[in-house]
Amino acid sequence: MLVNSEFKPGALWGNRHVQTIVPNVLFPRSKVELRRERLELPDGDFIDMDWTTGTSGPIVIVLHGLEGSMRSRYACAIMREIHALGLRGVFPYFRGCSGEPNRLPISYHSGFTQDLEYLSGLLKSREPGTPLAAVGYSLGGNVLLKWLAESPHASRLVTGVAVSVPFDLGICSDAIEKGLSRLYMWELMGRMRRSAKRKFARIPSPIPLPDIDSLRTFREYDDALTAPLHGYKDANDYYRRASSKPLLKDIKVPTLVVHSADDPFMTPAVLPEEHELSPAVTFELTEHGGHVGFVNGSLFKPRRWIDERIGHHLAEYLNIRKQ
Repeated sequence: MLVNSEFKPGALWGNRHVQTIVPNVLFPRSKVELRRERLELPDGDFIDMDWTTGTSGPIVIVLHGLEGSMRSRYACAIMREIHALGLRGVFPYFRGCSGEPNRLPISYHSGFTQDLEYLSGLLKSREPGTPLAAVGYSLGGNVLLKWLAESPHASRLVTGVAVSVPFDLGICSDAIEKGLSRLYMWELMGRMRRSAKRKFARIPSPIPLPDIDSLRTFREYDDALTAPLHGYKDANDYYRRASSKPLLKDIKVPTLVVHSADDPFMTPAVLPEEHELSPAVTFELTEHGGHVGFVNGSLFKPRRWIDERIGHHLAEYLNIRKQ
């Protein structure tokens, strides 16, 4: 179901780059107490996870975006919101994102659902009666939607929420190379190059390595590293097979998708039409909001509307009374 969101940015928050940069770069990080757990994976690799503390309610898995971490302001904010609801938040870092390179040559990407499959099964085996939900941002949102559509175990979740998802990876890869959006690409590419160099300084590569410093765009990086390391023919094959847009019609778990039409990481061409959504998917579209922004209120008292929206959705499906 496609719905127009009630979200309206404040007078000074209408620009898509302001929405994207200010809350994710300049806002103070929300404070939340965390404990770390290392999860050993069946293939010999590991991921680290941060848990909120002090509550014993349902569990919400939070999947971060490209090169994200608990230093990402949106991550701190939603984990605090989850804790305030009396829920337990668990923040699994994608492989290599917790501050230590992972052990294997593979890493993570927009279609890498294996670790979510394993983690969700582990959590259900630990606590069979505990309700489980998930929230995914950007790349993590694409991973979540793909898993919800394809996994035979998607019903482990009561509900899912996906925010600012790159539904069509090819369109997004091209869009972010244009105009001011290149600023985001340059920042993310710098992090990705550093991560790749740290990893392959410690372990041998199963493929001939390119000059990593010469990779300047997502497409160049995905052609040279993401695709061959993860079994794709090339970047186009990866984009086609890992994009979540063609899979939205297959999701059966109640899922909220929140997206802004002015997201600078992509173009409106990525937006699905009504017939491309399953009855279980509510696609809430805002006119403004940027990428993982969705801030309103005044300059001196801004509000992260997206955290409130996610909180209300989780409270409804997990039977929590929101204060």
